[in-house]
Amino acid sequence: MAKKTRRVPAPAQRSSTSTAVGPRQPCPCGSGRRYKACHGAADAADMIVARPFAGLAGETELIALREFVPSATATLQLRETTADTPSITLGSVLPGAAAALTRSDGAILVGTQVQTHSGDLSRDIASAIEWALDAEPSSVLATYARASVGARLQDLLAPEPFEVTVHGDFGWWLEEEPEAGSTLATTLERANAAIMPTARLADLPGAYWVDTGEKAHLRWVRGEEEPVLMAALARLAAADGLSLGEGSRYVGSFRAHGCLVPVWDLDRDAHSSEWEAPAAAFAARLDESLAVQEPLTSAERRARDGILGRQFTLR
Repeated sequence: MAKKTRRVPAPAQRSSTSTAVGPRQPCPCGSGRRYKACHGAADAADMIVARPFAGLAGETELIALREFVPSATATLQLRETTADTPSITLGSVLPGAAAALTRSDGAILVGTQVQTHSGDLSRDIASAIEWALDAEPSSVLATYARASVGARLQDLLAPEPFEVTVHGDFGWWLEEEPEAGSTLATTLERANAAIMPTARLADLPGAYWVDTGEKAHLRWVRGEEEPVLMAALARLAAADGLSLGEGSRYVGSFRAHGCLVPVWDLDRDAHSSEWEAPAAAFAARLDESLAVQEPLTSAERRARDGILGRQFTLR
């Protein structure tokens, strides 16, 4: 993708003394638009996209990185590139929860865990990528612009699965080691201390082991339509096949960006790798259950009702 000549203005700085933004003032998000045409627009509720990453090969990974994986990266492949197209790395969270930044060599980092966003995360992230492709080296985009028009990730990305790498720290933020005692070193140390131990389970898309400190969980983002997945889980529950084995317990599910995320409590004393085989075995059982076309039996309907009653909110 060739560089554009358009330049997006540098992110506007929020005033520590201002309590309101006038409709004709620049939006604090740094988009360059007036507030009334950006985050202050009256049509914000109409922009909600319930399943923003639908159709992407990496949909479940995008949701995991956005919602609960603390430190992870994936290299993005654009549909259109040139010899000058820099490398683009999608990250879970960037320093200061920035939307995007460019390194001194032009390489691009794009964040998914950003506080300010519109109702279409796919278009938000795409706008951050396009900003970075136009930006000068060592630039930072503080927040997503409210992109009501323009490309979405489905337009920009090649149709390839994401290869996610989970990290135990945020060292991937840096181009070089920070000076001991510096503000950057302190920021990095604090960020690293807040990371919950996390591991991707084998080659199972969207499946992550997470140790929250009190419990260990398997959080598994699924791409099936919710009624189809619920029916498959109900068949397994009725056949006593919902468990991952000794030391595990299915606790329910939550919704995230149009997908269902089943959750299991796991024995914290077991290493994450010990759950790879049980998770793979469950995936095989689930695939068989998803292939069943017959209506649910009365026992399976009761099991489905019980599963539906165990939905919760992650936050």
